[in-house]
Amino acid sequence: MLDTSVYEAIKARVGARGVGAYLSKLAQPELARTDYSDDIEAGYRAMAADTEYNREANEWLEGIREEVVGENDWPFSPTKN
Repeated sequence: MLDTSVYEAIKARVGARGVGAYLSKLAQPELARTDYSDDIEAGYRAMAADTEYNREANEWLEGIREEVVGENDWPFSPTKN
């Protein structure tokens, strides 16, 4: 769905029968884009730089480890009964 004003502006530019083709032509380059590695790397760098988030995540992980594994069961030994 498009906002009515956007649809009307596109229709005025390309005609009522050309709206779909016009939108497809606009979207094609973005949909064909495959180079997302820069975006992903930037996201990981930002996440790594967020020290508060990392502190909270580490606290959470330590709490989960003790709840799930238990203090006496870590590291797991397959020969231990």
